Amino acid sequence: MTEYNQAATSLDLMQSTFIKVVRDTLIQQGQALLHIAQQFEPIQYAAALHLMQECRGHVITSGMGKSGHICRKISATMASTGTPSFFIHPAEAFHGDLGMITPSDLLLLISASGETDEILKLIPSLKSFGNKIIAITNNGQSTLAKHADAVLELHMISECCPNNLAPTTSTTLTLAIGDALALALMQKRKFKPDDFARYHPGGSLGRRLLTRVSDVMNLQVPQVDVKADFRRVIQEITSGRQGMVMVTKDGLLAGIITDGDLRRYMEKHADCQTAIAEQMMVCQPLTIPASTMLVDAEALMHQRRISAILVTEESGQAVLGLVRIFD
Repeated sequence: MTEYNQAATSLDLMQSTFIKVVRDTLIQQGQALLHIAQQFEPIQYAAALHLMQECRGHVITSGMGKSGHICRKISATMASTGTPSFFIHPAEAFHGDLGMITPSDLLLLISASGETDEILKLIPSLKSFGNKIIAITNNGQSTLAKHADAVLELHMISECCPNNLAPTTSTTLTLAIGDALALALMQKRKFKPDDFARYHPGGSLGRRLLTRVSDVMNLQVPQVDVKADFRRVIQEITSGRQGMVMVTKDGLLAGIITDGDLRRYMEKHADCQTAIAEQMMVCQPLTIPASTMLVDAEALMHQRRISAILVTEESGQAVLGLVRIFD
C-alpha cells in the first residue's frame, strides 16, 4: 500500500469514528426527548401553563451558563408568540437587576441540578416580592424544586457528553420544554398568523400579512386604446415588461390582453396582424381595490392562476396600478 493510500485509509477511519459520534449523539438526544414525553407529568405542566396564562406581567427566564443561553431563546420565542417575556441574568439580578422584576411577573428558573447557587440566591427575594416560580430541573427533590410552584422535570439519564459534564442533552430537553410551553400558550390565546406578523414586521411573513397592495403596486401600467392595432399591442406588452397590457375606451378600463391571450388569439386567427385590441382583449378583467392585503391578493392570483392583477380605487372605476404575484 502506498504512503498516500495509507494516509487516505487512516483519514477514512478517523472520519468514520467521528461520524459515529455524530450519529450516536443524535440518537441519544432523540431518545431523551422520547423519554421525557413518556414521563410527562400533566398536572405540573397544567400548573405551569395556568401560571403563564394568568400572568399579568412578564414571564422572566433566568439561568446560568448554557442554561442562560437556553433561557434567552425561550424568552425570545415566547415574546414573539404573544407571551411578554425577557431574560435576566441571575448574578446581575442579585446585584441590582432585581429592580426589573415586579410582583405581577412570573419567574421561569432553569437549573439542571436544581442547586445552582446564583439561582437559589434569588429565591428569598422572589418570595418576598410575591412572585410565582416555575422550575425546569433534572432533580425533582432539589432546593429549587422545593421552592417552585410548578416543577417540570427533565427525566434525563445522562448528558451526551462522554464525561457526562458538558450541558448537551439537558439543554436540548429544556429548549424543547420551552417550545412546548410557548406553542401551548399560542393555542390557548388563539394566536393567529396576523398576530405573529405584528411581532415580526421585518420578516417576510410580517411583510405579507401587514402590507397592502397599495404599498407595493406598480404605478406604471402598460395600456392601449381599444382601437390599437396588433403591432401596437405587442410593442406595449414588450416595453411594459408586465406580461400584459390594459385596454381602455374613453380613458376607462375596457379589458386586458396578456401574453397568453395574445398567443391564443394568434393560434385561432390566421389574419391576427389585422386585429385590433378590442378583438383580442378579455372584457371585465379581474381587479382588486388598493386597500386589499397583499397576502389576499397573492392567494387570489394563485387561485385564478394569474401572475398580475390590476389595482383600482375603492369604487373600482379608476385603475391606479398593478401588482404581480412576486411583488
